[in-house]
Amino acid sequence: MRRRSVLSTTLATVVVAAAMVVPAAAAPLAGCSGTNDGDVAIGDNTTVESPLTITDCPSVPSATSTVPVKIVHTYIGDLQVSLIAPDGSAYVLHNRTGGSADNIDQTYTVNLSGETSNGTWKLRVNDNAANDTGRIDSWSLNLGSTPANDFSVATSPASGSVAAGSSATTTVQTQTTSGQAQTVQLTASGLPSGATASFNPASVTTGTNSTLTIATSASTPSGTYPVTVRAAGSTTRTATYSLTVTGGTAPQIPDIDIAAVKQHLTQFSTIATQNGGNRRSTTAGYRASVTYVKDKLTAAGFAVTEQPCTSGCTTGAGPNVIAEWPGGNANNVYMFGAHLDSVSAGPGINDNASGSSALLETALVLSRTNPTMLNKVRFGWWTDEEQGLNGSRFYVSQLPSTERAKIKTYHNFDMVGSVNGGYFINNINSTQSVHMKAYWDSLSLSPEENTEGRNRSDDASFTNAGIPASGYAMGASATKTSAQATKWGGTAGGAFDPCYHRACDTTANISDTHLNRAVDGIAYTLWKSAVGSSTPGADFSVAVSPSSGSVAAGSSATATVATQTVSGDAQTVQLSASGLPSGATASFNPASVSTGASSTLTISTTASTPAGTYPVTITAAGSVSRTATYTLTVTGGGGGSCNGTNPNDVAVPDAGAAVDSDVVISGCSSTPSTAATVAVNIRHTYIGDLTVALIAPDGSSYTLHNRTGGSADNINQTYPVNLSGEAANGTWKLRVRDLAAQDTGTIDTWTLNLTP
Repeated sequence: MRRRSVLSTTLATVVVAAAMVVPAAAAPLAGCSGTNDGDVAIGDNTTVESPLTITDCPSVPSATSTVPVKIVHTYIGDLQVSLIAPDGSAYVLHNRTGGSADNIDQTYTVNLSGETSNGTWKLRVNDNAANDTGRIDSWSLNLGSTPANDFSVATSPASGSVAAGSSATTTVQTQTTSGQAQTVQLTASGLPSGATASFNPASVTTGTNSTLTIATSASTPSGTYPVTVRAAGSTTRTATYSLTVTGGTAPQIPDIDIAAVKQHLTQFSTIATQNGGNRRSTTAGYRASVTYVKDKLTAAGFAVTEQPCTSGCTTGAGPNVIAEWPGGNANNVYMFGAHLDSVSAGPGINDNASGSSALLETALVLSRTNPTMLNKVRFGWWTDEEQGLNGSRFYVSQLPSTERAKIKTYHNFDMVGSVNGGYFINNINSTQSVHMKAYWDSLSLSPEENTEGRNRSDDASFTNAGIPASGYAMGASATKTSAQATKWGGTAGGAFDPCYHRACDTTANISDTHLNRAVDGIAYTLWKSAVGSSTPGADFSVAVSPSSGSVAAGSSATATVATQTVSGDAQTVQLSASGLPSGATASFNPASVSTGASSTLTISTTASTPAGTYPVTITAAGSVSRTATYTLTVTGGGGGSCNGTNPNDVAVPDAGAAVDSDVVISGCSSTPSTAATVAVNIRHTYIGDLTVALIAPDGSSYTLHNRTGGSADNINQTYPVNLSGEAANGTWKLRVRDLAAQDTGTIDTWTLNLTP
């Protein structure tokens, strides 16, 4: 995992006029109240803060929360005193009243019912005049919390076995655990194909029960499935029912041998030892790691590619390794990745030989079992992650938009063997995380969202490009809470990985239990996402003939949309078209067909439809969606423009994800120039934090600004760019990312001129 910028963790220690002094935070306090009695000096014309961290408060703050404050000061009329909530909201307690009176010793009542209890609260004191000083003596926070409405859910029995074609039942039990009883809706997910779930009743008042019936069909694959039962009310709670189906036809999901994974760890350790003690992306140790992975995969039958990182990576960085397994629907790609490099401080065994090894052994088991593939599986081992996620970002930037759209989910694995680890999932409640969470839920691990790792590993490169992403992590330098230690074991108050980015990150710095649960979850997710049963599901193809046509503005073009059943039974599919130029419409006759039949597509234009060439996407939607492309050329129209401006403000978050501002070019009949220009106006208080890039319609990236300029304010510059290899028409994006803390800004306006 990449380390946060030093700027994001450094606190000012020199007191100057209008500066803010922040002392070290007091130890986190469990419960809904706490006190900080550490003195904080208040200088003339300064702002200071005293922090107080609340943890494990199970309730929402009260509308009558109290803040007792003791401040020693010789002129309280100089002072403004505020309570700052964890989300940054400010509640003014004292605002320069009291004139020349000495000291504040008062309890303030505050309505905090709209806030979250847990996190770091701050007492902020601002001295607004000269000649008088003082100190924060002590302060307390009592959230006066009232229990939130909450409940529990369980299944009894928690597991059952059923022959394919029969049904299983269990009782879903709910209990009110705090607050008032409430109505909750019941749903189930994680069912095998051919199975359905029903609840009687479908909603209950907490404290009552419902009967869950899972009905299977004769074609339901055999196997064991962790079914997640979800009860949704003011909050959502889940329980797991383990369903075993016998007599069906399903590939068995393998149990990955942890000993084999550890052999790869040993090899990576040996590689580091033989090459200066590390596997940094620019070293011989990294290149030897690439060779080891590539040779294993090639011998196993994978199509393996070394992808040099030709832009955006550290000078001398080695290549990405991309491996694809044959078979499966190439339009539905499920990608699994891990960074292969280490920091220079050590061999990087947990960070990230653990993820690389787990991924490698899963790939080798896939090749040995050689199951029937339903969808395409692709693996990636990334270079230069520790220097800024550079290898994965380069990979994504080189994918045409059509190839990006084929990647249905990217799964990332970074630090999956932490010795004091937790169980974290990126985007835990998203659709792309269903299988990963279902496996850990089946082990009763109660995983949590990976907040520590957000935007710090290679899944961010995919998320920022609009590709759904998920992943496993066991934690880095963050501290394990007492609640996490209670449910997962380990040491409360200690780092998840005490050797994070240190020389001691060796093979001794691995938890076999965590590593084993990660690699088995990877296999479970891969098989669930991409491995087919012996009986193929219903699938079809779609094509358009002719695949292109030219029409004068105001006229129409036609083509035949042909469908074919490629597996399973024929099905009805709905036809639609997207990507049409302005003033054009599409119709199908008929609008839906049974696969194996055809439809006539008619695209009608108007006299004002801009001249140009447009890729029109034809979508056929049934049990799955399939697409084809018709290239429409319009001549003689009103014409378009080869330049455009986006004047709309886009906020650039502090040390956050990249943001985009779009300009759509249509009807441009010219080829972009070698000297195209991008005029950029960005308001920002530290442009050395920023990267700025132009993203072409096909996803190609052109760097305009790369963290230069230091502490200077604002970017107001026109950049020349050679865009002669790009298509003019489509959506162009200005992509801006802030990579360090303490400064924010706004994309004010930008203009693209393809033919200056």
